[in-house]
Amino acid sequence: MPLNPYMNMNNTAAGLAMGSAYMDTSEGLGAVVAPGVVAPGVVGPGVSEVMHNGSVTPMPVRPKIELYNVTVEIQRSFNDFMQCVKALNMLSQSYHYVLNQHNNPDAEATFKRCIEEKGNIVALLRRSFMCYEFLQDLVITELKNWRRQQALAGNGAPFNETTLDEIQRCFEQLEVFVTQLLSAVKETIAVRLMNAEDIELTQLLEQIQCAQKNLVCSAFIVDKQPPQVMKTNTRFAASVRWLLGSQLGLHMNPPTVECIIMSELQAQRFVSKRTHEGSNCNLGGQSSGEIQNCASAMEYQQNTHVFSAGFRNMQLKKIKRAEKKGTESVMDEKFALCFFATTTVNDYQIHVWTLSLPVVVIVHGNQEPQSWATITWDNAFADIVRDPFVVTDRVTWAQLSIALNTKFGSTTQRALTGENLDFLCECHCVTCIAYSKNCYYILIYTSLDEKLQRDNVAGEYISWNQFCKEPLPDRNFTFWDWFFAIMKLTKDHLLSMWKAGRITGFINRAKAQNDLMQATTGIGTFLVRFSDSELGGVTIAYVNQYGTVTMVSPWIARDLQIINLADRIRDLDALRCLHPTDVNVQPLDRDSAFGEFYTTRDEEKPRSDGYVRTSVHVRTGDDTGSISGTPHHPMQSPHQDSMSMPNLSPIGGVVWPTTDDSDSDDSLVAETIESIVMNTPLDHPLVCQISNTIFNVCKERERVMDTDQIQYADHYGENACTSPFNQTVLNQ
Repeated sequence: MPLNPYMNMNNTAAGLAMGSAYMDTSEGLGAVVAPGVVAPGVVGPGVSEVMHNGSVTPMPVRPKIELYNVTVEIQRSFNDFMQCVKALNMLSQSYHYVLNQHNNPDAEATFKRCIEEKGNIVALLRRSFMCYEFLQDLVITELKNWRRQQALAGNGAPFNETTLDEIQRCFEQLEVFVTQLLSAVKETIAVRLMNAEDIELTQLLEQIQCAQKNLVCSAFIVDKQPPQVMKTNTRFAASVRWLLGSQLGLHMNPPTVECIIMSELQAQRFVSKRTHEGSNCNLGGQSSGEIQNCASAMEYQQNTHVFSAGFRNMQLKKIKRAEKKGTESVMDEKFALCFFATTTVNDYQIHVWTLSLPVVVIVHGNQEPQSWATITWDNAFADIVRDPFVVTDRVTWAQLSIALNTKFGSTTQRALTGENLDFLCECHCVTCIAYSKNCYYILIYTSLDEKLQRDNVAGEYISWNQFCKEPLPDRNFTFWDWFFAIMKLTKDHLLSMWKAGRITGFINRAKAQNDLMQATTGIGTFLVRFSDSELGGVTIAYVNQYGTVTMVSPWIARDLQIINLADRIRDLDALRCLHPTDVNVQPLDRDSAFGEFYTTRDEEKPRSDGYVRTSVHVRTGDDTGSISGTPHHPMQSPHQDSMSMPNLSPIGGVVWPTTDDSDSDDSLVAETIESIVMNTPLDHPLVCQISNTIFNVCKERERVMDTDQIQYADHYGENACTSPFNQTVLNQ
């Protein structure tokens, strides 16, 4: 029996905290494997990753060794063992000759030869069992690797389920091998010549029987996992498979498999008892809930050789929860379905059981995001051998980024790029110039993921609390809340545009602004990005008619249910050219980029009932009309005499937007100043006029400004060329 039955029954994890995805058997393989068997190197640490078109994509987990080569090696070892069986048959004949011809003069010599032959046979049996034992461990390890892939598939990783058929063939070969080995040892024991050999053979017989039980129990697995976020009173399905059913003849009298739900503590206690080794599989009082339709008879499919039990209509009616400690919530509590059956194999009764992957039970949809955080973390970072369901509480960012990329890529059908992951990882600062009612000021915006790397001096480890418990700076939501909301928004409302590469997505505000200002396509250039301040929000940044960048207020799911993103982009006349993305390396005309996603509007079609159709359109606060006549290039340096802007009034000889103390007009003033200065030579009289006007405005408002702002105006107003504002322009 295995030291830890759970190791064989519920192999759901990777080593070294997403560490080695496989148990290394390559060293042992070299001692036994046939010349044609290849033993590739260790896969790890973690899930391997490759760069593909700029994207970090997890490589699908592949078998540690070629299963075909394993079957070849099992067959070769079995053939070698059959030579031992032939020798045993000859020994048995000689032994019976001695018993029947004890008065024959040759009987004594024959008896001595039998003793020598039996010693050789015992050595061959011992060697054959050593080969078998190693091959069994190898195949069980491959089954664990398959279960590891199954856990990663819970996060969306590629998963080849058909590998299980190859593993089953290996199990069937091993069962034939161990059955013949067991029979040979019993037959050798029947040749009673020396007591010492009989003791050794009795010990070997016990070891072989133990190995056979281990093989039979390990072959009982969950091949179709239940949903890992399970809602009460909701139907779900699962199935278990016995990889040795037909080989043992169990399909002639198929057992019934039952299912209960266990809490984490109950599963730990149950596993620690090593139930496989006992004579009774007592699960009384172990259930933490009530499941309907929790029993199913196993069935054998002749054409596929699959012996399984399907649970197609289960429903969790009630759940008993453990007492919570500290900040624990119901979304952190893990359960598992335990499937068990009792049958008779080779004249002895055996109890088999297996645990599903961890599940989180919820009663309301708003518990789903945090529940998926629990499941995603467990699937990605649990060890391959563990007590249920212990998992590390911190991982490196490299490990976490692979898990996030796998989850996001499988949900939205497009993997994250290296730049996307940099946005999630690095600490960004965005310096923005804003204008308030009383003064100009500088704002420093920190990115979402600064929280993830704060307090990590090495900058390498991310804790569970940082991942999904602690709110982000100046936010009322966690990193996982934000990431999950973006993932759900993309899947529900942006999927086709995201897959087509029309959405830049994970880019911070500063980089978006910088990229747009450097775009050669100029005014009307825009990009679509995910908001880092609005939970589940998407926004548009574009170069406005003044040559500066405007950020549109984010839209969330309920907004996009009214008008989808493509139609909103169509409604905004200020948007002309889509900035290049990771997928589309060249800028695209707006209608060429999003035309295929526009919906048909029928507001112009007359109604038969006499009513006039209405429609909903999108406008921004600074929409003052179409800019269809605006050229596709950055603003040129304006001539002072010919310069005109909408809603402008002269102040101090400079044309200014009229103001009614509204935030929108304040922003227009700021954008106007920046546009003029950035696109006008420094020796132009207009620059000096702007500087003097700023000084005069500051003087007029000095009664409402604080001391620092007065000092700023006094110092820089009369020395405009030495101010940080003009120095920035001069440097550029």
